[in-house]
Amino acid sequence: MTVQWLSKPREYSTWWCTAITIAGNRGENPTTIHNHTNLAMSADPTTAQQYTAHPRGQGAAHTVKSQQPADQETFNGQAAHILVAGGGTAGHIEPAMAVADALRDQYGARVTALGTTRGLETDLVPARGFPLATITAVPIPRKPSKALLQVPGKLVRALRETRDILRRNHIDCVVGFGSYVSAPAYLAAKSLRIPFVVHEANARAGLANKLGVALGGLGLNAQPESGLTGEVVGLPVRNTMAALQDPQQLAALKQQAAQHFGLSLDKPTLLVTGGSQGAVALNEALAGAMDALVDAGVQVVHAYGKKNAAPSPRPGVVAVPYIERMDLAYAIADLVVCRSGAMTVAEITASRTPAVYVPLPHGNGEQALNARSVVAAGGAQLVNNAEFTADYVRDTVVPLVSDPQALAAMRTALAATQTTDAATAVADRVMAVVRSRRHR
Repeated sequence: MTVQWLSKPREYSTWWCTAITIAGNRGENPTTIHNHTNLAMSADPTTAQQYTAHPRGQGAAHTVKSQQPADQETFNGQAAHILVAGGGTAGHIEPAMAVADALRDQYGARVTALGTTRGLETDLVPARGFPLATITAVPIPRKPSKALLQVPGKLVRALRETRDILRRNHIDCVVGFGSYVSAPAYLAAKSLRIPFVVHEANARAGLANKLGVALGGLGLNAQPESGLTGEVVGLPVRNTMAALQDPQQLAALKQQAAQHFGLSLDKPTLLVTGGSQGAVALNEALAGAMDALVDAGVQVVHAYGKKNAAPSPRPGVVAVPYIERMDLAYAIADLVVCRSGAMTVAEITASRTPAVYVPLPHGNGEQALNARSVVAAGGAQLVNNAEFTADYVRDTVVPLVSDPQALAAMRTALAATQTTDAATAVADRVMAVVRSRRHR
């Protein structure tokens, strides 16, 4: 395997070169799946159940639903087998699952997800009915440290595990979504001459996806000008978001949501969520303004994060560490306060729920960019993290969530934004790649 191309993009550091060279020289003939690799696959896609075993006692075993397509596109009698690589947080997993749904439901493809035992994928993927294969996690420290020195060795191990998964399961195409499992997936696919597709969700492309395109992957973008070469197709969201755009389905979901959360449909409802990890700054501002919200008759659904302390119980306030049914949360919410990760913005826009976005103040500033178009359209507001205080909630959020006319104008603006079925668009391009490979 050559690494000459790495001398051009300066952002790829020396350890990438070292790890890729080692992997190319030493990873050609894996013969066994390592003990820490978790693989749940059935040779027959119509098998009623598939079992996911967690290695070394990590996590619980899952029984997942069979992949039963209505129509199946086959090649020499075999359905295409796609590996989707997206793990860690819901922002990486949900787009992968949306594309997996489209591949299964529209093309009858078999789909396996690639992740690690450390992320939310251990719960979210089996719950969506897909088998999960896990490899060694290769997080990339942002600063020089001992952990940074360990990255090449971990990457070599992850590459061997991924190559083994690709070979054993006769994968036709890999689709990566930029998580820390994507880089090993791109490298392994390249080394085995398996085509791969790279989807970038953020307004600024990350390192793993830039690597994927540099290796020859087909680039796809959720937004223009991300810095990643490729077509703009939008961001895949779970298909339950489409129901929120239909008035009759929305009314039914509101009723279901009221029962699910134990809330009234006659009072304004504020949804506050920090995503799958929670957000301490949002939690603190909300706690400081809770009296003002309750006094104004505002109900609150608060996802405070699994790693954060639960707030004190209050009447009319539903506080949970994580919301499994986000479609119900969006259905009952009149206004959302949240971070502006790419997936969050895409789902809220698709659900046509007005929002106040508080971008994460770290990283490369992509969260503020993710929300720029919907804010410009009038469907959302944007406030800096440092300015999102209890006073801001009292002075801005409480009046907004209590103003039906202002919220109606924001919903109208959201309805006017152009949305596409990005999951189908990505699935279409993946299958085109598979056809090209199979017919060569």
